[in-house]
Amino acid sequence: MDDFEKKLSEIHERVLGKALTNEEQNNYTETLFESIKHINKYGEEFWYARELQVALEYKQWRRFKEVIDRAIIACKNSENAISEHFADIGKTSPMPNGGERVIDDYELSRYACYLIVQNGDARKKVIALGQTYFAIKTRQQELIENFDELNEDQKRLAIRHQMAEHNKLLVEAAKDAGVATSIDYAIFQNHGYQGLYGGMTAKDIHHHKGLKKNEKILDYMGYEELAANLFRATQTEAKLRRDHIQGKSEANRTHYNVGKEVRDTIERLGGTMPEDLPTPAKSIKQIEQEQKKLDNK
Repeated sequence: MDDFEKKLSEIHERVLGKALTNEEQNNYTETLFESIKHINKYGEEFWYARELQVALEYKQWRRFKEVIDRAIIACKNSENAISEHFADIGKTSPMPNGGERVIDDYELSRYACYLIVQNGDARKKVIALGQTYFAIKTRQQELIENFDELNEDQKRLAIRHQMAEHNKLLVEAAKDAGVATSIDYAIFQNHGYQGLYGGMTAKDIHHHKGLKKNEKILDYMGYEELAANLFRATQTEAKLRRDHIQGKSEANRTHYNVGKEVRDTIERLGGTMPEDLPTPAKSIKQIEQEQKKLDNK
């Protein structure tokens, strides 16, 4: 067993053997499949079939290849170009007595992975997790690619999902800069909000929107307000890494300054300040529930 297989084996043993809350399951699933995602030189994401095989707990390539073949048929039947989703490649593998041999492999798109888990062994718990993960992510990607054609609620949904993804990257960048504890991060986040919202903290925004205690401010933002916050998050994460920011104070100052710069840009363009934008009546959760009903019809 190589290092990659050991890593995934440890994750499986630690997590799959116990009952998970919905949040734990979502976090685990995200970690499992995101950890084996690759980005090519064109910025496009892909997965290696050999790595996905291990993640989905198929011990034999022959058995997993049967699943891939069924997925390829499904791809063809849906009138999608097979070559765009299943790129047939070869890899070299060292032989015990020296030399190398070429082994089969594929570069898989997210849609290809979705088809694979749909055609996998449904008795495997990790397959069920994969079906949920790739179904949701594929839907999110479809929304983003057709953004201009979306209605207000669909735009909110697409940007909110992107916000969730980029907030994870922001957490990592802040942690690398020295924002270590949950309290530290709350303070760090407030600096970003204060820059963007003219001095308002997350608590102030929550009160300003008239939300209940358990309602999240990001779930009650229109797409324009969400887009401003997405820009704040992505640019702060990039600046923390690019400028090698170190120390909580410097990280906080950076987040505030980026938020303030976004606010100043909105003002220069004659836009509406984020705190003055209307609060939607529907939450993101309500929109998700409505979307699921439509998808199931």
